[in-house]
Amino acid sequence: MPIRGACEILLVRHGESAPRIEGEEFPLVGGHADPPLHADGRLQAEQVAERLVSTGERIAAVYVTTLTRTHQTAAPLLAQIGQEAIVEADLREVFLGDWEGGLLRHKIADGDPIAEQMYIEQRWDVIPNAEPAAQFEARVRNGIERIVAAHPDQLVVAVVHGGVIGQVMKIATGSTGFAFNGADNASISHLVVTDERWTVRCFNDTSHLSPTFSSAPQRIT
Repeated sequence: MPIRGACEILLVRHGESAPRIEGEEFPLVGGHADPPLHADGRLQAEQVAERLVSTGERIAAVYVTTLTRTHQTAAPLLAQIGQEAIVEADLREVFLGDWEGGLLRHKIADGDPIAEQMYIEQRWDVIPNAEPAAQFEARVRNGIERIVAAHPDQLVVAVVHGGVIGQVMKIATGSTGFAFNGADNASISHLVVTDERWTVRCFNDTSHLSPTFSSAPQRIT
């Protein structure tokens, strides 16, 4: 039975975004890199929509962030259920400071010592001028709490970012560092929030994605 007064949130990570081309920067929105979806990401968005609609659950609202990739991921679902997205700005991705604009992937691939230190300490704010950890946690918590306050006894979808999902799971479970970072593109994680607690029902479900995208085990024939 549903917990009385609880808000259930399906956290969807946006689909795969376009890669950064060497020598070119992504456009910025509020200081954040704002790439569109890759063609694969658009296909993943369609698969997410099919999964969520097929459950027959009543979706009370669909939230997105200020960044294009979440809007594009939510679009197929919104078209099917006849709703418009609600923007929750506090659920935008962690600000990466000097590494915004698509540099993070390249720094990691190049074995940059700051990237290595980031993983040792498991903190985004090892990156120069990145968002302080306490500030990131506070705004993510505020964003989730606003959604919960608006939707008691309802199910909502929030299309967000990998760092945000990791932070939500960290708050809910009391984990440390990057324990829940790395949610797959177009994955679904299920959170139930009451006044007393945040409960994780599911993390990183990709069973709705085609084998090309899914991290779920596939039968070998």
